[in-house]
Amino acid sequence: MTNSFKPLFTGLALALAVFTGASPTSHAIDATAFIIMDSTTGHVLDGKNANKKVQIGSLTKIATAMLVLDWAELNKRDLNEMATVPAAASVVAGMNPIGFQSGDRVSLRDLLYAALLQSDNAAAYTLADHVGQNLEAGQTNVVPADRFVAHMNALARKLGMKNTLFLNPHGLEHLESKLPYSSAADMARLSAYAMSKSAFRFLVSQKDRRIKIMHTAPEVTEYLLQNTNELLGTNGIDGVKTGRTQRAGECVVISSVRAPESHQEGQTYIVTPRRLLVVVLGSTGRFTAATQLLDTGWQLYDQWAAQGRPLKKGEAL
Repeated sequence: MTNSFKPLFTGLALALAVFTGASPTSHAIDATAFIIMDSTTGHVLDGKNANKKVQIGSLTKIATAMLVLDWAELNKRDLNEMATVPAAASVVAGMNPIGFQSGDRVSLRDLLYAALLQSDNAAAYTLADHVGQNLEAGQTNVVPADRFVAHMNALARKLGMKNTLFLNPHGLEHLESKLPYSSAADMARLSAYAMSKSAFRFLVSQKDRRIKIMHTAPEVTEYLLQNTNELLGTNGIDGVKTGRTQRAGECVVISSVRAPESHQEGQTYIVTPRRLLVVVLGSTGRFTAATQLLDTGWQLYDQWAAQGRPLKKGEAL
């Protein structure tokens, strides 16, 4: 029996006013497109080609993970629930470092770790297949993973991601008859939503994680995942995801947090979170580019904060 599912949203759909041309920062940055954004308000501090439709590779898995987490929360499903790797997942090309095989059984939690930390494509497809079996479809005889992808696009629409099209749960382009795409601004919207959720923040903050894979009973093997985000744990960076394909180039989204600021107004203490999101798309050196942009971002943030954090009409909801 299928469960009706509507993505959960908490008002984090951001209407961003983004830069489309080059800024002084842009000239030295190795990236087709980038954006630096205050995660709390959606205020854009800097950007280049932020609305340009480009390929994003495995950054797609941020949407995959959020759809699973929202579905589990809405339907009160335990992430320890076991999923079976389908035959279609075990033959997905690209990143499949863990070597999942058809018939393997893995918990949803461990599949999320595998997809987010080590960008495993088979893990992402297995999540889509398992959850897709529990989602309603507008048409009959829809493959569960395709049903899941339709809901990924519904999530994108809810978040105001007007320059995004998901075609699969892992982000590979060569398997499709047309190209999936997104933009730096849309990935900032998605990442702000994801990082607002404690479960997602915890997943992507892990540098490594040991998972269990159940093969033909009673055989169980373990695999130690290593996070592909080399910047994790430096400069306040606590997430989020890397991506890379031949078309997309090197991509990364990072989240950096500083201690919140507080001040007193009368008898009330005002606490202001401080978190920046940096999205880098189409780079040949994503970590260097992201580090440079983060340094610039905090400088621009401090200047903006000193001005009282003004928000112009249309920059955020």
